[in-house]
Amino acid sequence: MADINETPPTGGTMGIADIMRVMELLPHRYPMLLIDRIIDIDGDKSAVGIKNVTINEPHFQGHFPELPVMPGVLIIEAMAQTAGAVVMSNMDARADTKTVYFMTIDGARFRKPVVPGDVLELHVEMIRSRGPVWKYSGKAKVGDTLVAEAEFSAMIADRDAGGGANPKISKAKGDA
Repeated sequence: MADINETPPTGGTMGIADIMRVMELLPHRYPMLLIDRIIDIDGDKSAVGIKNVTINEPHFQGHFPELPVMPGVLIIEAMAQTAGAVVMSNMDARADTKTVYFMTIDGARFRKPVVPGDVLELHVEMIRSRGPVWKYSGKAKVGDTLVAEAEFSAMIADRDAGGGANPKISKAKGDA
């Protein structure tokens, strides 16, 4: 297996993305950056994101103080961030030039609670891509236990010169 600190190639198969590479690909930062690294990457087809769940994350202060449980919506967001980083890498894009916008979430199911100390594995597989729109399925696991699943789609959009969102839709590779 590759060294987690190795700098992955751009485009095509990333192999593995450490936290520095993830931050190049996604605009999210703490507390909304929800993946620590990405492994087992097969081009834009599939990958596994890793989220180390810790008690010092801000959502645990209120969800729930006496029984900390990671909110399901954040698990889905972590799956989407994994897929978004993979798509951005395959487009040779960076977070300062393009942004990934959520469009849909379908079939979300939450099976078991995720708690501090868990290592959340975010398995994502591409269903299809058409122009700037990408659809993925995701399964979140702790060890061998399925804890959540969903299908989701997102759109890749160009950012303007000042780094803000631009309504012009990016030309993405795919079967448009």
